[in-house]
Amino acid sequence: MMPLYAVICKDKEGALPIRQENRPAHLDYINETGIVMLGGPLMEDGKMCGSLVILEAPDLDAAKAWAAGDPYGKAGLFESVSVTEWKKVIG
Repeated sequence: MMPLYAVICKDKEGALPIRQENRPAHLDYINETGIVMLGGPLMEDGKMCGSLVILEAPDLDAAKAWAAGDPYGKAGLFESVSVTEWKKVIG
């Protein structure tokens, strides 16, 4: 099994329209790349405010490249993106 990486993205203020417009391309990218193990929106007060994606990738550079290629990021949805190795312990 390859290492796991957490991609944690925080949306820009008022970015919901960008998220909605680019969702189909984002989901296609996930399916095409085949390295996403888990993923979904971060929530705050019942509203989407970011994304958490767990990747299975050969190394940190590959995980960062995946994040850089995500249509959400390319569309300017995010205020910040961090990619860090993650170790699954439970679940």
